[in-house]
Amino acid sequence: MWLILAFLSAAFLGVYDSLKKKSLKDNAVLPVLFLNTLFSSLIFLPFIILSSTTSCLEGTIFQVGSGTWAEHRYIVLKAVIVLSSWVLGYFGMKHLPLTIVGPINATRPVMVLVGALLFFGERLNLWQWAGVLLAVVSFFLLSRSGRKEGIDFKHDHWIYMIVGSAALGALSGLYDKYLMAPVSEGGVGLDRMLVQSWYNIYQCFMMLAMLLLLWWPKRRQTSPFRWDWAILGISLFLSTADFMYFYSLSLPSAMISIVSMIRRGSVVVSFVCGALFFHEKNLRAKALDLALVLLGMLCLYIGS
Repeated sequence: MWLILAFLSAAFLGVYDSLKKKSLKDNAVLPVLFLNTLFSSLIFLPFIILSSTTSCLEGTIFQVGSGTWAEHRYIVLKAVIVLSSWVLGYFGMKHLPLTIVGPINATRPVMVLVGALLFFGERLNLWQWAGVLLAVVSFFLLSRSGRKEGIDFKHDHWIYMIVGSAALGALSGLYDKYLMAPVSEGGVGLDRMLVQSWYNIYQCFMMLAMLLLLWWPKRRQTSPFRWDWAILGISLFLSTADFMYFYSLSLPSAMISIVSMIRRGSVVVSFVCGALFFHEKNLRAKALDLALVLLGMLCLYIGS
């Protein structure tokens, strides 16, 4: 079950990346990111209210557990990590092709795998190792293909932002496993809906402060903000993808290294969208690389 949820999460995540690219085109980054956190918070706010005031969600997958301030401090840190990753990722995505951003983000599972092996003692079987290695090779080749588009990976600060976003995203993945792992296994044992609901709300307040302090005073000297319906789609698809992701991790047999690798399969969806809607270049050279991604995902599925 956790494997199916991971694949569904990857599909929604690929659409989310594509909508994010569309909404950022010739648009101010910080207002788009604030609205993303605002809409995501509004999606989960009814679940928080209903769970705390009624019993209609009791026993369902939408019930938000109660938490003490000691537990909420862990969620605040989660919000800081994710928001830092998003700020870097949004700025980088605005200025880079989607078919470049995807492969860089796809290095996250490698970082997560190392962390999972070191901190959680996870062990992979032969099929899973084959899937991981195929994915690593395909991501490397895909990144090499992107260099043909004239982007200097060593001196482009937008590239560094995407790399920083990927590293923080990997850290967030490991932290998620720690937050939801049972106390008996060395984790915090937090309720998954508690984490997903409240980290969105904390992010919204953080982004509001950034918007008022950083963007609003200089809004006339930077890119103007314009409304795009893709902004609402960002929140809907991201919230759905994260719901499936957290639900997957909450299941006892879930492995963070495999879930993270499958989620990076979203690069396939974003690649297709980049070709169809953004008319990005050098697609033929990247087709073989994507085939390796799919083969790697198949190996992970068989091994799990």
